[in-house]
Amino acid sequence: MSLRDQLQIMVVDDMSTSRGLLTQALDSFGIRNVSSAENGKAALALLAKKPVHLVISDYNMPEMDGLHLLQHLRSGEKTKGVGFILITSQAEQKIIDHGKKLGMNNFIKKPFEVTQLKICIEAVVGRL
Repeated sequence: MSLRDQLQIMVVDDMSTSRGLLTQALDSFGIRNVSSAENGKAALALLAKKPVHLVISDYNMPEMDGLHLLQHLRSGEKTKGVGFILITSQAEQKIIDHGKKLGMNNFIKKPFEVTQLKICIEAVVGRL
């Protein structure tokens, strides 16, 4: 069984269009085990029930932004090793630096190309 068949990914974004685009992109390279949440709080609730290998999260969301979600993941015993990719249209250096300090594995800027997303994911989990 290949990595893409086993990989469990959660997409976290408050915009349903963005969640759909990410899910479609993941599907285009064979990743079918994808769940989604509309903000960090919802993601944490889902992750408590069903863990994943990788979270791809938007930065700017209501209730709990992507970096606060990352902080919660890294402080949780069961979630501290989950891969984390931040996706943002605000790829300011201070946001990226803060994410790296919190343990972010990678980031990608919106809008993204499907090939860029695949490269970004493979840098975290290995070749798909």
